[in-house]
Amino acid sequence: MDELAKYNKARWEELAQANVIFSRPFLDLVPRSARAVVDPQGIMGEIGGQRVLCLASGGGQQSAAFALLGADVTVFDLSETQLQRDRQAAAHYRVRVQAIQGDMRDLSRFGDESFDLVWHAYSINFVPDARPVFLEAARVLRGGGLYRVEFANPFVFGLHEDLWNGQSYPLTSPYVDGAEAEDESWGIDGEDGARVQIQGPREFRHNLSTIVNSLVENGLVILGLWEELSQDPSAAPGTWEHFKSLAPPWLTLWARKQPEAFAK
Repeated sequence: MDELAKYNKARWEELAQANVIFSRPFLDLVPRSARAVVDPQGIMGEIGGQRVLCLASGGGQQSAAFALLGADVTVFDLSETQLQRDRQAAAHYRVRVQAIQGDMRDLSRFGDESFDLVWHAYSINFVPDARPVFLEAARVLRGGGLYRVEFANPFVFGLHEDLWNGQSYPLTSPYVDGAEAEDESWGIDGEDGARVQIQGPREFRHNLSTIVNSLVENGLVILGLWEELSQDPSAAPGTWEHFKSLAPPWLTLWARKQPEAFAK
């Protein structure tokens, strides 16, 4: 584990122990709501019996949803606390989920074509170079298998609702692939309603061309791209929903491993 992984692991352990929203197990799912959690775009098709890798997706959310849908689930995450939430959710539903600790840049413990679907939570921005991760994800995915990845919208990377200046959210960071965001703390609302600030993990921009071209280079055909949109376009300036109405912060992409599509 290199220094970046050690640092981000420590940040995620603290965030998870503070009960950040991404570390709260989904304990009220039924099959219909489980599918809505992992496939709101309607891409997956039948998932029962499929081998699913929840990549850098600890927290007891997606792994539980896939298990309820009948998948053979492995969750791979840097944070042991996050993985403990997956074990908690699995015990709650009395399903089997294999939880393994590790760095998404190194999937060497898994053989080639080990999975039918790789579901990659928002985490690719925690490494400076997305390409090694995509190479590994494509390697462990069978031909015809699906890959889902969520990542920061690179055009507004580093912006957030606190930067509202009365007229706009100013874009000042150069559009540079691999550029690191400034150190920022994450605001977390506790169960008592109090808001605490915790230092977040290191994050890096990945240009859209890097994301798309890296997937293509690894034989992945893009099936669709979706933005995280505001649910309240009339929200007050300086709020998260208002920010999202002007600058969708996250993008989700689905692809299928089909290297023959690029054969010359």
